Parts: sequence; structure tokens; C-alpha cells
Amino acid sequence: MFHKILIANRGEIACRVIETARRLGVATVAVYSDADADARHVAMADEALHIGGSQPAQSYLRGEVILRAALDTGAEAIHPGYGFLSENPDFVEQVKAAGLAFIGPSAQAIRAMGLKDAAKVLMEKAGVPVVPGYHGADQDDAVLAREAGQIGYPVLIKAVAGGGGKGMRLVEVEGEFFGALDSARAEARTAFGNDDVLVEKYIEKPRHIEMQVFGDGSHAVHLYERDCSLQRRHQKVIEEAPAPGMTDEMRAAMGAAAVAAAEAIGYTGAGTVEFIVDGSDGLKPDRFWFMEMNTRLQVEHPVTEAVTGIDLVEWQLRVASGEGLPASQDEISLKGHAFEARLYAENVPAGFLPATGTLTHLVFPDGARADSGVRAGDTITPFYDPMIAKIITHGATRSAALRRMGAALKHTQVAGLVTNLGFLGALTRHEGFSCGDVDTGLIARDLVVLTAATPPSAADKALAALAATGLLQRPGSGFHIWTPLRRVVRLAFAGEAFEVTVVTSSADEHLVFVDGAQLSALCLRGQWEIDGDRAPAVAVSNGVVTLFTNAGLVFDIIDPLASASEGGATAGVIEAPMPGLVREVFCVAGQKVTAGERLAVLEAMKMEHGLTAARDGVVAEVLTKAGDQVEAGAPLIRLEEED
Repeated sequence: MFHKILIANRGEIACRVIETARRLGVATVAVYSDADADARHVAMADEALHIGGSQPAQSYLRGEVILRAALDTGAEAIHPGYGFLSENPDFVEQVKAAGLAFIGPSAQAIRAMGLKDAAKVLMEKAGVPVVPGYHGADQDDAVLAREAGQIGYPVLIKAVAGGGGKGMRLVEVEGEFFGALDSARAEARTAFGNDDVLVEKYIEKPRHIEMQVFGDGSHAVHLYERDCSLQRRHQKVIEEAPAPGMTDEMRAAMGAAAVAAAEAIGYTGAGTVEFIVDGSDGLKPDRFWFMEMNTRLQVEHPVTEAVTGIDLVEWQLRVASGEGLPASQDEISLKGHAFEARLYAENVPAGFLPATGTLTHLVFPDGARADSGVRAGDTITPFYDPMIAKIITHGATRSAALRRMGAALKHTQVAGLVTNLGFLGALTRHEGFSCGDVDTGLIARDLVVLTAATPPSAADKALAALAATGLLQRPGSGFHIWTPLRRVVRLAFAGEAFEVTVVTSSADEHLVFVDGAQLSALCLRGQWEIDGDRAPAVAVSNGVVTLFTNAGLVFDIIDPLASASEGGATAGVIEAPMPGLVREVFCVAGQKVTAGERLAVLEAMKMEHGLTAARDGVVAEVLTKAGDQVEAGAPLIRLEEED
């Protein structure tokens, strides 16, 4: 076993690796960027070295700097985590050439699976079923269109490099093919520097089921499947193991195919073989096809750990240090069911836009595993993925594990920025998902229901008002012995202002008048009740009250001395919806534009966001240029005033 390793990553995966290394007595070295100087993984590691600026290209993608840090600190191996350099074969070769171990597969294995088209040819030779499609080198538009017609619509255009849904477009009819092709290529070129694509048959009721594999360079085993069908914009939201409706026959066939894929490339370490499955008529062993192989540890690996009892990071360290496979296939058993939900800082109603800000309050409940790289007081920046945590629950049955997930989400407390917590909770209550009827289109079909906001009740408003006055934290403040004290509190929820009147009659009792109702607030043995119902926890920070109910209700405290401020951005001003990098600008002053026309592209948190004109008009000013780093709300383009 190694004595010291360097972790070439950040956030929750760096913390996750440190936890296992610490348990095994392995010293750890963290690396960090300017933005991560006070990050949790830096505090957890035995040593930490600064490697550059906040942008990934200035720090976590600088292989030579990371390698030098490993050598300078005496690390024997480098763990890449996932993302960044984890699937960079050139970096793997540099690590090996420096005499260090790379905790992951060989450069040859990464290259073999790095391009989807070449990987599928290789898998076909290994006897692994592959989705019908065109994976050829001829990228002529007419050739691709002809192949799409032969495959039969609907088809998927997919970038041969990268992942995360970038460079992927669904084409349902022939007339939409060339427009979708141009769009997919442009996105792939920006994201990966490679605009080659492949064309595949689109599965009508697709399920995304993947097999966790582990190899020692000669042999491989599988650690059962994970169902990752619950996705939005081709990105996973909730994962589970095992897959609902999985049969022994199909598991055996899929496991054998995954092992064959791993052994065909002499795979070492943890990897995932992803399959697309036709779930229109149940799960059948002849209705799954290879999509791609992720040659690294996956974000969702904790669900596999939960149902197998195996620490995959420990296995990685053991095999990379020269040990053989820690267990044979027949020694790996499946126990119960597990879920993982990805908690993100993102504005769901605004189209899942990534969010930034400071976490003023963060508490995870007992009874669930929470893998997180942040703490209360930390800032979610625009430079990296906006994940706050992965919440994992396990139970003897699927229904038990799902109930625990629902409870864990209900009792997770986050304040300071917007999150997808309510959306995750709605998913756990979704009738189809609850009974295991899942496919990759579920979220898109039911998005309106899943993102419906629950308005605050009169009791919620009353509690927010008490918190805003400080009465919850300081019982009796403002109490006058000779007469009850009456005060008016102005708050706003989702931009709508309202007033609450609070009458303090004793140190631990208040009357609250809101929305035409009178409510009683009483503190008994240190616990507040509103009209006899126990009040949820509350956090107050920076003029904002957060009630930890319904995934967090956020109220703004209106300063009575502040002048009302109306207006802001109009349809004539295109603003940055979040902090980010202006990637492209497509207009100039004096240009006529139409409603919906794309005027610029903003890159933030590994995603691109097209900014469009809200109305027809003429561009008056272009206030930015490609390469500018802008803050949320920054005006980028202004249209001339309408007559």
C-alpha cells in the first residue's frame, strides 16, 4: 500500500478519497486553486499546495504543475478523481514516466474508450451489443444525413468526444437534421475542440443502466448495475442500484458484456460501462446496447458501495499499489437497495441555471450519507460544477430506501442560495418513479408538476416575521410590561411584498396577524409552535429569512427606510443570468434582430447558455466582448427603445 498520495482534484471527490486514505493510514496531499484556498478538501488533507488561478485551465488542468507538486511532496501516486485530468491519457503517461503510480487505468485503455465511434467498433469486435448507428470517419453532411435516413428517424447526433450531454441533439424528422447537425458540431467544437459526430438510433423509451466494473489489467469483475435514467438535459439527477425490474437473466447478460468490454482493453481500476436499454416492454437480455465506457470512478459510485459493502476507493488504492483483484465475482453480493440524489446550487424554475453564492447555513440529517466538498460559510463560485452534496440512502427494499431518501431531503437544510432541493423531493414523490416506472424522458414529460412551487402558508409567513424581528432568537425582546408591543414587519416572497403584524404579549407568546388570519406563536420548552403546530427550523442571514420546510422557503426582509426600487432589466436589455465567461457575441450595434434570435453565448459551470433577444428590435449597444468575465445581472447587449 502507498504511504502518500496526491489527489489531483477538488470538492466532494477529493474529500471522499481523503476519507478512505485516512482510514487506511495513507497520507494525502491536496492541490488547490485561488478560489479553493479555504476549501474543505484543503483543510482535510495532510498537506496542500497552491497550483494556480481559479479557472480550471489555470490550475486543475495543469498536469505538469500537479505532477511537480506530487514529486516535491514525496507522493508515490496520483488519484485523479473524476473530471479534469482523470481521462487524459497524456497525463497518465507523464505520471508513469515520472516514476509515480496513476490510480486508474492505463493510457492505452483511456484512449481505446475516449472516442465513442472507435470504442463502439472495438466493442463490436469483443461481442458487446452496440446501438445501430453510423460511427464512420466520413463527416460529410450528406453522408451523415444519408446514414440517418437508413438508420430511421428519430436519431441522435452525438459528439464523438466528451460527455455530459454536450454536442448531443435529438432529430425527430428528416427536415430538422442539418440544423441539429450544425448546432451539435458548434457545441462540440467549443467544449472538446473536436466537432466530429456519430449518428445513432434513438430508443423510444430509453433507460440508462450502467455496470460498475473493476479490473486488475488482466481480469475484471462487475459490481452489479446502477439505473441512471432520471436525467434532465442528459445529466443525471437521481441514481439507484439495483435497477428496477432487473431480472437475473438480463443482469447476467449485461454483466458478462461489461466484463468483456473491460477485459478487451486490459482495464485496471474502477470503470463504468454504460448501456442504453429499451424499457418499452420490460427488461430483456436482447434489448440493451453499449453506449460508452467511463474510464474513471463515477460520481454515483456510492450507491454501488451501499449495496455491495465495498469501498471502491480502497479497491482503487490496493490495485494501483500492485495487489490483485480484492474479490472474485462469486464473492460480490448484492444487498438491499440504494439511491443517490445530487444536490446542486441551481435555479430550477429558470431552466436549471447554475447558481452562485455563499452557503450561510448547511446541515445534513442523520440516517443518510452526505458526500460534500463544502461547509456553511463556503462559496459556490462560477468556476466549477455547482454541486453542494450527494445524498445517499440505503434500505432493505427499494421502497424503504426511497422513503429514507424522501426523509433525508426533507430534513436537509440549505440557505444562502437557490438549490434543486425541492425538485429532488418532488421526484421522490413522483408516482411513476415511486413504482419504478422510469426512463430518461420522465423529467421532461412531467417538468411542470415537478417544478411547481408551494406557496407559503399564513403560518410560514408568521414564523418568518418572528424570525425577522429576532423574537425567535431572543424571546421577550421588545416586550413592555405595561402594554403589549405591536410592530409591523414587511417581507417579500418570490418578489411579492406583504405585511405581518406581530403583537408581543409575554416573553414567550405572540399574536401574529397575516392574510386576514390571527395566529398564536408560543414557545414551549425551547420549541416554537404556530397555532399548536411545531415550527420548522429557521435561519436568518444578510436580510434573508429561510424556513426549512418545503425544501426551504426564502423571505426577503424589506428595510422600511430603504426606498422602493422598481424596474431593472427590461426586454430591451440582455443581462448575464449568472456569473460566467462570454464565449461568443453574434451581433453588432445597428443590427436588426428578431425575438428568440441568439445574440451571445455565456459559459458558466461547465455549461453553455445561449442568450436571446426577448423582442424584435435594433441593437443599440454591445457592452461586452468574447473573453469577458461578467457578473450576474451585468448588461451585455442593449436594444434601441421601442417607439
